[in-house]
Amino acid sequence: MLQALAADESRERIAVADLLDALGDRALAALLFVFAIPNVLPMPPGTSGLLGAPLLFLAAQMAFNMRAWLPAVIARRSMARHDYAALVRRIAPWLVRAERLMKPRLTPLASGAMESVVGALCLLMALVVLLPIPFGNMLPALAICLLAMGILERDGLWVVAGLAAVAVASVVVSGVVWAIVKAAIYFVAHVLA
Repeated sequence: MLQALAADESRERIAVADLLDALGDRALAALLFVFAIPNVLPMPPGTSGLLGAPLLFLAAQMAFNMRAWLPAVIARRSMARHDYAALVRRIAPWLVRAERLMKPRLTPLASGAMESVVGALCLLMALVVLLPIPFGNMLPALAICLLAMGILERDGLWVVAGLAAVAVASVVVSGVVWAIVKAAIYFVAHVLA
């Protein structure tokens, strides 16, 4: 679906609303993946801020079992079709490999009430993605990607991998935040005093 949209030469730009329409009932998990994957890859500074707001909206909707919807200010955001196509080309090999590994299994972990749990965890990770922590968005974004792919393909094994990534990301990011806080306290107490 993503490649078909990238190949549509009748469009000059691809808006977030176009992605919502193309993905239909699979939009929440698919868009969580689409907005999280660029944060896993090395990207220019500021990308996490731009892509983090849609992640927050989408994850909250999954947590509360809502249909995919984004405010007009986000839904109208767009990028040139050739830039979108370049991004799709970058992630396509990873998606092909992942799709070969995925199949419906351990489905209770990837459906029903567990979708709300996954949505809540994605919301927590999306909040971390928004924080201005150098390289602090890669692990949380990876966790969101794994969880989204698990929900998208009803593969509980991928949800378990996503849960493990959430645990690792939480430990690493909390360690970084703790180190920043301690450094700030030291700076105030010893350098400014």
